[in-house]
Amino acid sequence: MAPRVLVRAPAEADVAAVRAAVLRSREHIAPWNPVVPDVLADLLRRQGDQLRTFIILDRADGGIVGRCNVANIVRGAFCNGTLGYDSYLPYAGTGRMTEGMRLIVDRCFAPEPDGLGLHRLEINAQPDNLRSVAMARRLGFRHEGFSPRMLYINGAWRDHDRFALTAEEWPGL
Repeated sequence: MAPRVLVRAPAEADVAAVRAAVLRSREHIAPWNPVVPDVLADLLRRQGDQLRTFIILDRADGGIVGRCNVANIVRGAFCNGTLGYDSYLPYAGTGRMTEGMRLIVDRCFAPEPDGLGLHRLEINAQPDNLRSVAMARRLGFRHEGFSPRMLYINGAWRDHDRFALTAEEWPGL
């Protein structure tokens, strides 16, 4: 089956489209993450060795399916990154986000310079965020533990389930 999505690094030209996608998806995102319409402008300024952002685009209409940050990138003996993602309406629930995340995980584990050359990836999801937990499981991440009051989101410290995957476990390589 031909891929329905493509993944690429964002550019300044994407700021308005991501803003519109975030605003359109406000109620979908709000229970789990802050709704920040200008998130991409901030992320573009912060790109570097410790943070990489990717956008997932629908091949048919060019719409923005979602966004994924590979954050907390640590090299050396750890060689790890943390995935954080938001899906946007009207694509949420269509499987396109999963397709895009598979491409991003491929890129994270692929050797440099084309990939990030990471050995291990983590996903942290609030236990009640069933879609995010399901994404981690669909991608093959294993449950590693529970982190109480891990992140301050929407005015409160939120518990998270922690999932991880290593390059050796990834079937995409």
